[in-house]
Amino acid sequence: MDNDKRKPNEIFGHEQVRLYLDRLEHPFKSEIIEVRRIVLHADEHLTEHIKWNAPSFCYDNKDRITFNLHGKNGFRLIFHCGSKSTEQADKGPLFEDHTKMLEWITGDRAVVKFTSKEDVTLKEEKLKEVVIKWIEETKKIN
Repeated sequence: MDNDKRKPNEIFGHEQVRLYLDRLEHPFKSEIIEVRRIVLHADEHLTEHIKWNAPSFCYDNKDRITFNLHGKNGFRLIFHCGSKSTEQADKGPLFEDHTKMLEWITGDRAVVKFTSKEDVTLKEEKLKEVVIKWIEETKKIN
């Protein structure tokens, strides 16, 4: 039982996300927790907080990867360059995705979908690769 009465907006960073996840009721909660672990281990400089009512990962205090927990058949990770479009949006994908995991929405925004525990396990190594590459490439943008 969660005895912490604080609201997630009263705390920050890893503690804020931990509290959010402790209270989360979602059919893919264990998979979400596992994807969070994978992302955080891909780059030791990532920080996290709650954005758009879901965990979001930042590099140099700039949001770069955010969970989208809506949907009936899984959840998504949104790879982005912040809340505003960049010049890259209309130029094609930010980089060539050799993993073929990213579904490009615009040149500066892409999605990875997860549908099961097995799906998370199968995508783990490629997800690490994509996270590392995303952070590397978005450092050049802003």
